[in-house]
Amino acid sequence: MLCRDRKHMTPRTFEARCLLLPAATKVVQWEGTSVFKVGGKMFALSGGYTADTGSYMFKVSNMAYAMLIEHGLARPAPYLARAKWVQLVGNNALEDAELTAYLAQAHASIVAKLTRKARNELGLASLETRPA
Repeated sequence: MLCRDRKHMTPRTFEARCLLLPAATKVVQWEGTSVFKVGGKMFALSGGYTADTGSYMFKVSNMAYAMLIEHGLARPAPYLARAKWVQLVGNNALEDAELTAYLAQAHASIVAKLTRKARNELGLASLETRPA
């Protein structure tokens, strides 16, 4: 199921895709892990303690959580599985476009949980308040 023949998303591209999302920020914490946030809340992780497996972690919907794990593309993310986070089994588990879409969904799910005031302060008032 892994996309071995296709170009996988590099850590640099992963970071760029995360930071292209509206009001997204990056903080380095936890043994050099890149933590991507919106409104101070995490939506994706890479590097640092995730580097041992060479994979990325991000928040997903209940349906995506079950599907990605069932198809062997991801596993429950350490310490974050209860909140429906997954850790990809490798950088090549998903095509770039698929991973980019999951990152956008992760970002949107966090934005949807922010208060109206927080969304306004971040310039996100015009974004949909519920993830697709």
